[in-house]
Amino acid sequence: MKDFIQSEQKSAHAVLVGLITPEQNEEKVAEYLDELDFLADTAGLVSVKRFVQRLDKAHPVTFVGTGKLQEIKDFVADEEHSVGVVVFDDELSAKQLRNIEKELNTRILDRTSLILDIFAMRAQTAHAKAQVELAQYQYLLPRLTRLWTHLERQRGGGTIMRGPGETQLETDRRIILDKISRLKQELEDIDKQKTVQRKNRGKMVRVALVGYTNVGKSTLMNLLSKSDIFAENKLFATLDTTVRKVVIENLPFLLSDTVGFIRKLPTHLVESFKSTLDEVREADILLHVVDISHPAFEEQIDVVEKTLYDIDKSEKPTIVVFNKIDAFSYVAKAEDDLTPKSRENISLDEFKQTWMAKLRENCIFISAKEKANIDDLKSLIYNKVMEIHTTRFPYNDFLYQKYEDE
Repeated sequence: MKDFIQSEQKSAHAVLVGLITPEQNEEKVAEYLDELDFLADTAGLVSVKRFVQRLDKAHPVTFVGTGKLQEIKDFVADEEHSVGVVVFDDELSAKQLRNIEKELNTRILDRTSLILDIFAMRAQTAHAKAQVELAQYQYLLPRLTRLWTHLERQRGGGTIMRGPGETQLETDRRIILDKISRLKQELEDIDKQKTVQRKNRGKMVRVALVGYTNVGKSTLMNLLSKSDIFAENKLFATLDTTVRKVVIENLPFLLSDTVGFIRKLPTHLVESFKSTLDEVREADILLHVVDISHPAFEEQIDVVEKTLYDIDKSEKPTIVVFNKIDAFSYVAKAEDDLTPKSRENISLDEFKQTWMAKLRENCIFISAKEKANIDDLKSLIYNKVMEIHTTRFPYNDFLYQKYEDE
């Protein structure tokens, strides 16, 4: 029993590895590793050590240099640290995975496989599970060779005879390709069903909540729709798109909560969640929720905007909702401090002035948790929805009733 507990503890302890390169400086790597730490925590891992190396680019064979790999190996081999997983902050190639795993003799995850693990844990519906399974197989396919390094892969004496490893590899490759084909067909059928469902909703205005993961979209969804959607302080709490009918001052519209985005989100993962992201494509208005208390919220905005552009290149009316103002903090500079202000020295009022000057009436500052400025947000949404609604239903009875009441 004691050995089992030690084994469980070891498997839950993780080491994080990142690179400082010309493309990402030390400060940026620290931010990325903080996020990787949060991802690890969401997956049930406890990070006990971080290793960072400065290189021009990732080593093609071992990602980090041989000296740093030996340093990691020594740390992992020390039973006092009980490390069972080493997580790399970038996607590893099949060669890198094979060599690192052979050298460290422990479980290796990269950022992509960690995200896929979390997605697999979070998937609840058959639709979400199929999307995650497809992404997992697409990730696994080019890395199959590392799974069979324990088998002999040399050819036999004749041109037809082959070693058992190569035969098994080809068999598995065919099985995975068949599963990918089956899952794509299954998701295509679901896409058709969801397209019909969206058409059945009629011309009602559609509003979609979008944003980085863990910015409070689901909490805001619960607040606006008076529903009880699962929300917690973890990454990717929401995988399935949830759609609710919302009414503000007798004006009905559809509100959808979508999967959160993240830096370095794998392309095939976005493709797997195509049907989920169709809600974004077909939305009339986007509510881009931003966690203004996060030190890198401006970069998160850029990540979301780039991902949205990749999904749908058409421009849509967008309201930027700066959430979590209750958690915003800064350090005021001393009067005699003449050094330039950094992100940590800018007050919430200064941020408001900057963004409201930039976006005018298309942004608002709220706290979904504390329900601060929610009525102002509802008024803003109402005005945006009304603009579209009146073009689709110019003779709507409830509008006449509203004007008569006024």
